[in-house]
Amino acid sequence: MINYFDPRQNGIAPKRDLGTPARRSETPVALTIDGTDIRVPEGTSVMRAAALAGITIPRLCASDNLEAFGSCRLCAVEIEGRRGYPASCTTPVSEGMAVTTQNGKLARLRRNVMELYISDHPLDCLTCSANGDCELQDMAGAVGLREVRYGFEGRNHLDAETDTSNPYFSFDPSKCIVCSRCVRACEEVQGTFALTIDGRGFDSRVAAGQDEPFMDSECVSCGACVQACPTATLMEKSVIDQGVPEHSVVTTCAYCGVGCSFKAEMKGDKVVRMVPYKGGDANHGHSCVKGRFAFGYATHKDRITEPMIRDSIDQPWRTVSWDEAIGFAARRLKEIQARHGRESIGGITSSRCTNEETYLVQKLVRAGFGNNNTDTCARVCHSPTGYGLKTTLGESAGTQTFDSVMKADTLLVIGANPTDAHPVFGSQMRRRLREGATLIVADPRRIDLLKTPHGSRTLHLPLKPGTNVALINSLAHVVITEGLEDTDFIETRCETEAYRAWRDFISEPRNSPEALEAETGVPAAQVREAARAYATVGNGAIYYGLGVTEHSQGSTMVMGIANLAMATGNLGREGVGVNPLRGQNNVQGSCDMGSFPHELPGYQHVADIDVRERFESVWKATLDDEPGLRIPNMFDAAIAGTFRGLYVQGEDIAQSDPNTRHVEDALTSLDCLIVQDIFLNETAKYAHVLLPGSTFLEKNGTFTNAERRINRVRKVMAPVAGKEDWEVTQDLANALGYPMHYRHPSEIMDEIARLTPTFTGVSYDRLEELGSIQWPCNAEHPDGTPTMHEEAFPIGKGHFAITEYVATEERSNRRYPLLLTTGRILSQYNVGAQTRRTDNSRWHEEDVLEIHPSDAEVRGIRDGDWLGVSSRVGQTVLRCRISDRMQPGVVYTTFHHPGSGANVITTDSSDWATNCPEYKVTAVQVEKVTQPSEWQRHFRQFDARQRSYLGRSAEVSDVVAK
Repeated sequence: MINYFDPRQNGIAPKRDLGTPARRSETPVALTIDGTDIRVPEGTSVMRAAALAGITIPRLCASDNLEAFGSCRLCAVEIEGRRGYPASCTTPVSEGMAVTTQNGKLARLRRNVMELYISDHPLDCLTCSANGDCELQDMAGAVGLREVRYGFEGRNHLDAETDTSNPYFSFDPSKCIVCSRCVRACEEVQGTFALTIDGRGFDSRVAAGQDEPFMDSECVSCGACVQACPTATLMEKSVIDQGVPEHSVVTTCAYCGVGCSFKAEMKGDKVVRMVPYKGGDANHGHSCVKGRFAFGYATHKDRITEPMIRDSIDQPWRTVSWDEAIGFAARRLKEIQARHGRESIGGITSSRCTNEETYLVQKLVRAGFGNNNTDTCARVCHSPTGYGLKTTLGESAGTQTFDSVMKADTLLVIGANPTDAHPVFGSQMRRRLREGATLIVADPRRIDLLKTPHGSRTLHLPLKPGTNVALINSLAHVVITEGLEDTDFIETRCETEAYRAWRDFISEPRNSPEALEAETGVPAAQVREAARAYATVGNGAIYYGLGVTEHSQGSTMVMGIANLAMATGNLGREGVGVNPLRGQNNVQGSCDMGSFPHELPGYQHVADIDVRERFESVWKATLDDEPGLRIPNMFDAAIAGTFRGLYVQGEDIAQSDPNTRHVEDALTSLDCLIVQDIFLNETAKYAHVLLPGSTFLEKNGTFTNAERRINRVRKVMAPVAGKEDWEVTQDLANALGYPMHYRHPSEIMDEIARLTPTFTGVSYDRLEELGSIQWPCNAEHPDGTPTMHEEAFPIGKGHFAITEYVATEERSNRRYPLLLTTGRILSQYNVGAQTRRTDNSRWHEEDVLEIHPSDAEVRGIRDGDWLGVSSRVGQTVLRCRISDRMQPGVVYTTFHHPGSGANVITTDSSDWATNCPEYKVTAVQVEKVTQPSEWQRHFRQFDARQRSYLGRSAEVSDVVAK
């Protein structure tokens, strides 16, 4: 008997059951299929049960990631004692059922069904772009169809034009069989509801939006419809142009912190398409427009393919060999240290690079440079997460899996926009909301997640920028004063004295929603309603983003979030937790790997002598026991003349860091700036050494996503410059006299595992065996840890921290009456270096300033006007977009285009504990203008000059060009 419950026979089952009409239980059901005995869980469909027995039933409308539909009738079976031929996808198993999937009657029935489909289909199978990759062709062969008796007069919509409006895929209605798989994928997987079936009978057809082109509809180009389509109706243009791929490699996306797994499908060494991998534990076969389609930057003409050097940034680049470039960089660094001391140089790691590459950079700085002047771009996004969660819960990471959200009853989303910044997880959230979970969003801006799904309760707390701590304190005040806390959890899992002190503090009248209403701008009644919903409606899960951390009280806010979760007992099981949504693909990993100046890998402090000695014995070097310089300190020291050399791997600090003029002054002050990247980014324009980087398609390694999941990155094609990033760092270390002799990134991971307690069980072999691993992975948790803090916290008992609300110094006044906050958009990624070099720019050609209609009216501003945006530190010019998504007094922009100068106006204000910049609160004034700002004119000139030194034409944004 085949036993579904036996893991040796079950294998890796898909997350959704083929055609299951309801959730499966653990109650076993015994049945026979074609004479084979099988036991499966109650609720399993006959189709899925047959698949477990190795029996394939023909199908067209069924898919392993969609709910059962039962429209095509191709999967009909015979069931002993029942009349007719029921669809196996919609029929659940029952005890003692006897199923026949193949006999003469079923064969004739299936051929007749397929004959009707083919008669309504074009006669171009041999020339069709999906030839060899078409389920309709496959099923026609599977049922033995050899001729069509009905003629082809009914061929489908032959007069309809192919919709080619989307840059990545086309829609040919003549090939559509109206199976509804695309419509259902858009609804069930993505949650956008952009597709419908229009018309009835022979006139029925798939329509986007209000029967409009895909590009003009609400379609977000996630690709779910393309992947679901069983014909060539929806087809990638890359496949149409290049043909069906012939082999594939599974790897991990290099965009956001969701960490989606993809099959890079190829012809030879050329990537034809990226298909979301259904075995991916983070995405389960779903994707977004970036990961699915925006991979063309890897072969873009702007790629840096050869090392280059120059003595001054006012000189043209000289193309040299790898040996000459590495030797030049090493000499410069040695000369600087000889002249200015050991502390005069440092390095910056990247959240875009692999764990192994990041680990090597910080190791080079500590062991090769001889100091702790290493920092990471995670500094400017999630460093408060590390500080706040380490203080309260004892570990610097989120507590749950993404799948845990499907057991959450209340979702509290603070300062995050998942559908734009983490779209695959945003789709999973929407799925849970459609099932009836409560949604609470605390955000100054109305995000797309607030478009209330069917069956859910939705609350929006539109707080003023900079008042996060006031809001979290008022939520906690309601929980404590109304007796909504989980006393059992607090007594058994938390420090008693710390809790009592916090309870006394949070209960004070000054922390009530009524007392803080004027500060936050959120009506007290709404705060009380939200607090009660989170504390009482089943499992409560908190998800937060950069709208929490990028504040002067970012660390305080993270501690406040942890306090609220502990007070309500929403930790240590599925469906709850504190979940930071990491922005870039390896923010979590770059932090784990010791990129901060005060911590070695695994968040082990440099001052701990036992830790230091363990690293020294492996690294064969003496390590400094004092924390080094953070990125803002490096800038200040460069301008002061004491910091003179910097190695930057994969990070564009000139565009991503605040107060751009200050950053530019610092970079100009350096004697040697070494930039390792795939393009001439804004930082590289100030460099003396430009080393070609490698994309995620050109390297081996691992990324760690927002749920602590370590995923393999596998080389798909050879690096265009001949080296992976880790090899370049190793070459620089050797040239400096510090030996590194790794042969493969797996050896680097082995060293990480030896030195990092939470990684001791991690290896490439284990990753291949398990697919992915969530740390901690060690002797206590050999297969990883999906849910953190189930029985205890790493610090023993949870620590409640006092979270005094201190108003930000960056406040509006008569001169600067508006508050600017920043964020991301779906189609673009971070500083845009990758996505701007793809057709994703069709959706977002420039950064714009969103302003509320009332603020626009007062200033005489119309949609599309050029606006001068002035702050205390600078001015830039952006095009206006009037939008009621903002609240009056608040404006919003993105930072994906360098010429927009978004960070020219953000200030040096930062988090009190970590120096994370306060991007989310900048006091500004807005007025109509007719020309670019002074900085933008300088940017245009500097950009053109630097590109001419490289021998390439300028890439200037519309803001600057016009």
